[in-house]
Amino acid sequence: MNSKLLQDSIEAMVEEVSDLKSNDPRRKMISQMVDTCLKMAKEGHDSGQIKLVTHALKEMRYAYQVFNRYRGTRKVSIYGSARTEESNPDYSAAAEFGRLMASNDWMAITGAGDGIMKAGHEGPKREASFGLAIRLPFETTANAIIEGDPKLINFRFFFTRKLMFMTHSDAVVACPGGFGTQDELFEALTLVQTGKSNIIPIVMIAGEGNDYWINWAKHVKADLLGNGMISEEDLSLFHVAESPQDGVDHIMQFYNMYHSSRYVRSDYVIRVNAKLTDESIDTLNESFGDILREGKITQSGPLPAEKDHLELSRIIVPHSKRSYGRLRQLIDMVNTCDSV
Repeated sequence: MNSKLLQDSIEAMVEEVSDLKSNDPRRKMISQMVDTCLKMAKEGHDSGQIKLVTHALKEMRYAYQVFNRYRGTRKVSIYGSARTEESNPDYSAAAEFGRLMASNDWMAITGAGDGIMKAGHEGPKREASFGLAIRLPFETTANAIIEGDPKLINFRFFFTRKLMFMTHSDAVVACPGGFGTQDELFEALTLVQTGKSNIIPIVMIAGEGNDYWINWAKHVKADLLGNGMISEEDLSLFHVAESPQDGVDHIMQFYNMYHSSRYVRSDYVIRVNAKLTDESIDTLNESFGDILREGKITQSGPLPAEKDHLELSRIIVPHSKRSYGRLRQLIDMVNTCDSV
């Protein structure tokens, strides 16, 4: 079958099985997915490769289906060790943090295991919790709070699981943990630092008397910053909380004026909960001219390409797409600005 005939057949099939209109961009994307799968058959990939792609696509489709029911509700991912005992102060801190966030109408996402993951579900309880479980030979069941809930999602692959953590989190909180916790934390930091993920609060919390994150931050400053492997402004991408309440306050402050953001063409567009004063925009320009590609920071209504949150004002930043630590500092300043 020639490529034109194949493409026409794919588009006809997509039209038949979906309600998407011809001008809906999702229709073209789905056709491209089908075309990619058919190319794998033609190119002679081995069964292991095809199996991986098949399972990954199935996992992502199902996870998106579950999360899409809760669009518009803020969510925090809570990372930490599965080995933490309930008598450990770290467990108490995670449980208290989850309870405080639930009182602010946030939902919690954890890895569905015991230890810190179970503690993160205690506050929000089953109704406001997601569990992203990974299939491991030594961890075969979810914790008692999330077991059997429709929001418990089982993953074969770590990479699809971590994708769901990051794409659905409005904040990330790390409690003391081992290799897995460090992996999840550093991936979150890397994605934000490189602009591959939205800027979100990344907070570290430990139990009373535990210097785990204080020592971690010392290592980051001495060995990473000290050897020029990160920049000074990258330290703005995380916050070592003094207490669960301090962690909550840091996250809520981040969303004081800031609502959400996205790139529209080459500009970074910040949606804000209230219109800023002209003096505030002037202050932003005076403070952050070093990260602008050209021109100045301005304020406007929704741009023509935008289709959601049309009731919110916009701050338009012609960002150079460098130094996301400085961009985080800009958002922090926006959250302290005066509004009209």
